Order: sequence, then structure tokens, then C-alpha cells
Amino acid sequence: MSTPTGFMEYNRQLPGDRSPSERVQDWQEFHKHMSEEELRTQGSRCMDCGTPYCHTGIDMLGGTSGCPVHNLIPEWNNLVYRGLWKDALERLHKTNNFPEFTGRVCPAPCEGSCTVGLIGQPVTIKNIEQAIVDRGFEEGWIVPEPPKQRTGRRVAVVGSGPAGLACAAQLNKAGHEVTVYERADRIGGLLMYGIPTMKLDKQIVQRRVDLLAAEGIHFVTNTEIGKDIPAQQLVEEYDAVVLCGGATKPREFNIEGSDLNGVQYAMPFLNATIKSYLDSGLEDGQYLSAEDKDVIVIGGGDTGSDCVATSLRHGCRSITQFGTHAMAPLERDQVNNPWPQFPNVYTLDYAQEEAKALFGSDPREFSIMTTRFVGDEEGNLKELHTIQIQRIVDETGRKIYQPVPGTERVFPAQLALIAIGFDGPEQTLPEQLGLATDRRSNVKARYGKYNTNVDKVFAAGDMRRGQSLVVWAIHEGREAAKEVDKYLMGATLLA
Repeated sequence: MSTPTGFMEYNRQLPGDRSPSERVQDWQEFHKHMSEEELRTQGSRCMDCGTPYCHTGIDMLGGTSGCPVHNLIPEWNNLVYRGLWKDALERLHKTNNFPEFTGRVCPAPCEGSCTVGLIGQPVTIKNIEQAIVDRGFEEGWIVPEPPKQRTGRRVAVVGSGPAGLACAAQLNKAGHEVTVYERADRIGGLLMYGIPTMKLDKQIVQRRVDLLAAEGIHFVTNTEIGKDIPAQQLVEEYDAVVLCGGATKPREFNIEGSDLNGVQYAMPFLNATIKSYLDSGLEDGQYLSAEDKDVIVIGGGDTGSDCVATSLRHGCRSITQFGTHAMAPLERDQVNNPWPQFPNVYTLDYAQEEAKALFGSDPREFSIMTTRFVGDEEGNLKELHTIQIQRIVDETGRKIYQPVPGTERVFPAQLALIAIGFDGPEQTLPEQLGLATDRRSNVKARYGKYNTNVDKVFAAGDMRRGQSLVVWAIHEGREAAKEVDKYLMGATLLA
């Protein structure tokens, strides 16, 4: 235990952010950092409770409770409080290959399950996690650690997102020769292309990729398995193949006018901006700009928020974000959203903070549905027509959305970004390999085992479980590596 009364003596403290009006002028990370003294004080708030739900990592009633990678949170909170930063880093890396990613982009379900949060504000877990790993890099404690001997077994990992990188890192640690295939021009999957640079600086991603390469992992870019290399060829050439290609098939949004110029899915919009920024600082113009446009973002999740923040940095004229869900309550609903579930309460994400600072109000419209897109004579989007909706239970017990008569509205728009989620993985690899899929088109591989119906082929991350959090992808990549190691060697020492 850090100090028995720390959670009573000290209040929760977070690092400040750069002001919204300042940070929308650039693409740099917007979080500031806390001092060592402040971090140690925050670590002292951890009460080392008898049952630390913060690292349970389970699905509970449709939401995540605790840390999916089972971070040893009370241990490294205590070590930070005691000033033992290198020991804290060692404990952190035991469960999480990439805390510099989760410390920046994870929504921190651990904090929603913190016991201190039952009666007050939870421990500042996420910021302590990021501080530990950032200090590890600054102090030179994090260095390449290639395996001392090789097994002679060869494994191909398809996809270099968080699941693929975690799986590759663990298999390499076990001594296997690992090759990671990525169809983009840079390694990192959605960590590189998908999450904007202001949330996750791409130098942070590249730093870890370079470390993995120095440890012996082979990376192949600009190579799409199933197109540039037949999927069956990998099965024939490698001792095992792990599919970590993500859930990248966008959920279709086919309503009247969806084929108009200016109606765009979110990921191509985000990816093109990130690539142009990395290639040329946006000088090449190889992206769809929101400059001087009225922008509507359809979708209330993280991807939608990233579209809002990106559009603001382009210089949009106005920004509105639609969500079919109702506005969340200001306080946790203790009946329908009890602890230790992640609290579903009204908050302003970084993007909504920025939009409010620039335009005066939260950009979100709740319980709203787009009924059609309307264009001009040249086929360009000019407006969206909407109606308010309410969620009801029909006669069969299903929860459905019902339009509210008389609530029709029209919004001017020259750019509409569709961010309503994904319908599972693209089907090229499952079809080429004859893989079984579930009703959501995800590759069928039992949780905890990760083997598919095809010998030597495993699947992990969003490609197996569907669209999810980065931290779940890291968890599945690590766990899949253990199963592959067992398959290749008969047993495993991977944790």
C-alpha cells in the first residue's frame, strides 16, 4: 500500500491540456505533463483494496470493466509513490507491451472500476501509466532485448495494428522468427493511420516499431496479403499464420443521396489527412479538406470525435456531430450503469472541447437521425435532412428507434463524414483460406484459443472480436501468441 489515507488526504489531479484555441492551430499532442511530485501524490491515492477491480478486465453487461491486459495497477502506483520508477516500468511491461499507446488513447476502463471512485474521484491511473513509460524512454531504460536463442519456427503476422504488434512482440520474445505484413506504407495499423497525431504522435509509434525491429522482428510494408501475396502461400511457407487485420469494413449508410460528392466515410478522410501530414506537412494536398465547409459528422463515438477535431484543424466553417443515442446523464445511473462498469456520463471529449471553444457550444446533436442527403445541380452535397428519434421497446421486446413526428430539420453541409462503426473484417482472407466466420462476419476463433478452423491459422484482435479498444487488441495479440507458441512448441513460458 502506498499510504493508508492517501485517497482521503489528496484530491484527484489531472495534467492540464493546451488551450483548445491554441491546439487547433497545430497537429501536436495536446496533453501537458505532471511533475514527479504530483505523480507521486496521485500514486499515493491508490488504496490497494482487497479486490482491485481496476485490473480485472472483463466484459460486463456490454461494457468493459477494469483493464483488459490486467495491468498490475496497485503495484506500480505504489512504486511510483516510493520513487521507484524503473521498478514500476518493469511491472508495467509485464502485462502491457505498449503502455505509451494505451496511456494516450485508452478510455481507461480501469479508472471506471477504481474502488476509490465509489465514494469520490478515481485514481489518476492512465496518466501515471503514460508517465512511467515516457520516463523509461527518457532515461534510456527501454532498450532492444532480442531473444537469446531462436527456435527455428517461422510465424507470419498479417496486420501491424496493436493486436499484430503485440502478438509479434511476444512470439519474438519466445524465440520464433516473426514477419509482420502491412498493406500500408508505414507500420502501425490504426495506431499510425486512424488515430490522429494530436492524440498519438506518430514518432511515438515509430519509436516502438524501431525497437521491435531491433529485437529481430521483420516488417514488410506495401504488401497486401490476399492481393500481392496469396493467403495460401503464407500458410505453406510459415509454421503458423496469425491474422490481425482489424475490422476495417465500414458499416454501410445507404440512404437517399449517399452517393453525392461530399459524402465520405470517416477512415479514408482521417487516413488521408494523417498520411499527407506525415509525408509533407499537408503541403501535397493529397487529402479531402474541410476548409471553409459546413461539416456534419454522423456518429457519436471516438472516430466521429476524431473527425470533428480534424475538421477543425482544416479550418471548417461550422461543425456538427450527430448521435442516435440520447445525451448521457450528468451522474452515473447506479441501477443501469453500476460500478465497476465504465461510467456512462456526459463529458466533453477533446474534440467537443475544441468545437465549443471555437463556436460557443457542444457540437453534438443527440437522438437524431439523418433521413436523406440533398445535393445541388452538379451532384455536390448541400444539406442534410434529419428527424429526432426516441428509443422504445416494441411488442417483441426489441429496443428500436422511432421517429418523432414534427421534429424534421435541415442542416446546411458541404461535407458529411460517416463514422457509424464497422461491419467486421474485409472478407478477402477468410474467403481465400476458407475460414469460418460468425454472424457478424468476424473470423471465428474461440476466445482464449484463437485457432481457426484451418490448421496453422490463428486470428486475434478486431478481426476476431469486432470493433473494439486498442487495449483489447493488445490483450488478444498477447494471448494469441501464447496459443501459437503452445502449438509450435507443445508448451509456453509466455505470460
